[in-house]
Amino acid sequence: MEIAGRLRDHQTRIEVALEFWLPPASRVPEGLHEAMRYAVLGGGKRIRPLLVYASGEAFGVAPDALDGPACAVEMIHAYSLVHDDLPAMDNDDLRRGRPTCHRAFGEATAILAGDALQALAFHVLAADPNIRVSAGQRVRMIEILAFASGSLGMAGGQAIDLLAVGKALNLEQLESMHRHKTGALIRASVELGALCCDGVDPRAFSRVSQFGQCIGLAFQIHDDVLDIESDTATLGKPQGSDLAQNKPTYPRLLGLAGAKEAARKLHDEAISALQPLDARADGLRSVADFIVGRRN
Repeated sequence: MEIAGRLRDHQTRIEVALEFWLPPASRVPEGLHEAMRYAVLGGGKRIRPLLVYASGEAFGVAPDALDGPACAVEMIHAYSLVHDDLPAMDNDDLRRGRPTCHRAFGEATAILAGDALQALAFHVLAADPNIRVSAGQRVRMIEILAFASGSLGMAGGQAIDLLAVGKALNLEQLESMHRHKTGALIRASVELGALCCDGVDPRAFSRVSQFGQCIGLAFQIHDDVLDIESDTATLGKPQGSDLAQNKPTYPRLLGLAGAKEAARKLHDEAISALQPLDARADGLRSVADFIVGRRN
């Protein structure tokens, strides 16, 4: 119950921090800022910020030092959703139970909103005075988020995903795609939280990084399962969209039971990676449990 309460506190905290960093809708250009706020503040599970807070907590970092990195990863995530939903990509009409950004504001404004959110994420990491680490370590944080967001991370994974529609991928190819598209940013979230501790122990950092890699892939496999088992109202986006677009998924390759088992094994590997860490890492363990147990 104590861990659950801390996670709820983190969810409340990230909303306040996002409100602080996002430009007000009244500031010129008003339409662009309104679209940015719509994309970020329209709900969501905030799993990536939770991982930042939980990872930083494991290293004794004060919450205010984690607010900026938590905002940065959520802004990158929100920008990616705005662009993924565009007609040129997944062409989705619903996100988090509301019209997608391009449906609400038009394609041009949605594209610019995504662009601006990506830039704002790196501004936050560079400028937040509460990130109390050396200049070199702050640069490493920026490097990690940039790598996870680019062609060798999230954007590259989306490119592979688009090219894979209607094609048969083997398990190795599917895993590679999702480690890029979804897993890279989740792993980066864990790493950024740890790097908010100045002079973080390399062995402990390696452990939480391994945790992030495993739980990032488990997250995507569970997403594939929910696309089949859940419903549109619960998901907040069209149920069955992966099947409708003939995308390669884990249930398609392994069967539903096999996909669930793969997610469970990755969850267990993630928890095992934290074994040398003490109870301060219980927040990470709780987020891992939430990731494979969620309904949306």
